[in-house]
Amino acid sequence: MINEEIREREVRVIDADGTQLGIMPTKEALRIAQEKDLDLINIAPQAKPPVCKILDYGKYRFEQTKREKEAKKKQKVIEIKEVRLSPNIEDHDMNTKAKMAAKFLQNGDKVKVSVRFRGREMTRTEVGRVVLDQFVQSIADVAEVEKPPKMEGRSMVMFLMPKR
Repeated sequence: MINEEIREREVRVIDADGTQLGIMPTKEALRIAQEKDLDLINIAPQAKPPVCKILDYGKYRFEQTKREKEAKKKQKVIEIKEVRLSPNIEDHDMNTKAKMAAKFLQNGDKVKVSVRFRGREMTRTEVGRVVLDQFVQSIADVAEVEKPPKMEGRSMVMFLMPKR
């Protein structure tokens, strides 16, 4: 809130150079801000009494958006990539899938490894657990298990994350 939008009776006022002017009525703070050709900005409305600062509102908004952009740049969005296996996968296919998963993990993404069971394969879910264990063994140098294998409907799912 800025200038006349501030409805509090008394506010703690900070000058543009950072010096505290103390607690004063809002009308008095507004008058001081207008004399300096600046705005009265409520920067901490939850405080008792609310803290207001005298500065140029346009410049304040610009710096705030600049700070938000900088924070956004430093964020790393972690994606979840999926690798699907079957209970009767051959060694060469397993190695190919392991290479792909290792590539995803080196890029900093998490990997969801799932074994899909079809038809009668549902009666032998322990085979899927063995396949997942072999998969983890093959990429143990770049991955660690975040969530162990667990049945979800017709598939067994496990999550891997990059090793620290």
